[in-house]
Amino acid sequence: MQIPNPHSENTASTLTHLECSMTGERYEADQIWNLSPSAQRPLLARYDLPKAAQTLTRESLTNRRRDLWRYEEVLPVRRRENIIALGEGWTPLVHAERLGTQIGCAQTLIKDESPNPTGSFKARGQAVAVSRAKELGVTSLAIPSAGNAGGAMSAYAAAAGIPAHVFMPADVPLAFRAECNAFGANLTLVNGLINDCGAKVREGAQTHGWFDVSTLKEPYRLEGKKTMGYELAEQLDWTLPDVIIYPAGGGTGLIGLWKAFQEMEELGLLPRGMKRPRMVCVQSTGCAPIIKAFHEGNEHAPLWEGAKTIADGLRVPVAVGDFLMIRAIKESGGTALAVSDEDMITYSNMIARTTGIFPAPEGGACLAAQVELLEQGWIRPDESVVLFNTGTGLKYAHLWG
Repeated sequence: MQIPNPHSENTASTLTHLECSMTGERYEADQIWNLSPSAQRPLLARYDLPKAAQTLTRESLTNRRRDLWRYEEVLPVRRRENIIALGEGWTPLVHAERLGTQIGCAQTLIKDESPNPTGSFKARGQAVAVSRAKELGVTSLAIPSAGNAGGAMSAYAAAAGIPAHVFMPADVPLAFRAECNAFGANLTLVNGLINDCGAKVREGAQTHGWFDVSTLKEPYRLEGKKTMGYELAEQLDWTLPDVIIYPAGGGTGLIGLWKAFQEMEELGLLPRGMKRPRMVCVQSTGCAPIIKAFHEGNEHAPLWEGAKTIADGLRVPVAVGDFLMIRAIKESGGTALAVSDEDMITYSNMIARTTGIFPAPEGGACLAAQVELLEQGWIRPDESVVLFNTGTGLKYAHLWG
């Protein structure tokens, strides 16, 4: 068995092409793309998985670096010199014993993404997206952000020496704005929501040639996020939980997890036909386009009017990857539900006081959903459940102040 040489100039990436998520059309991977030209839908990175399986094995992983780049065969960066690494990935998976006892579900675990650079799971996506953008010769980056993604992109762009342009709703918490300013990004505050910020990014991309790294509007943020799935399986000794509860705004993490499970089966890291987790999508009652579409039997979610929630990561009124989220939920036998802002705070406090993790409201939303699903009988008390805390509560300190 060959093991990738960490001193080689080339990574062990087996990236072969990009594929339109709607039509299946193939595109050259080593060109700069946003959405697929024909369908204007997300592009998915595809790999030579039989080749990757020769070196990406359970055994080989025992001696690899402890960050997301340990899975380099199924990541898109081809040259080591282009990797921008700040310590992203390999976050804790915490068995929340006291919490599980309190809610009546002993096998409750929390995948805690708050130790990532810039304090959230967004570092995963931006690490890979910015590294690949550097590799492809991108000279400026732009992003609409409700908070964490803008800070993460600013950090990796700063490390790469690439100018960054961030557009945020004017009412985002100070911590998010301060982060972008500290990293030297060009920050513009917009009177509106993230979709309004997206319109400003598109204008700038057309006028100034910025590369748009919006959620799922380039192929590689998804690749960083999918490593959460690889880590989860590895940390559970190559098993998977019965249920995953995930807070979804743009949905890259949810889609990435589902992509990871498929890839791991083809790689032989997981058994063929293994039962996958039931995926639960959680949103806020003040902004729940995916929940509404799922329960109405639709594959696409119209713009949610008047979106409002304390969880900035969930204040996404329209998502280009809506159909990919809904497909993952349906294929897994999962469900979708919305929780109130009040419940987010209540259950964030419960997490903090029983585990020592200070979660973002999005993390509290996952626990609120778990409790509701336990009460409904949709989750059994003996099932294993993984909650995703996507960021640190410190970014939301104003909610507890």
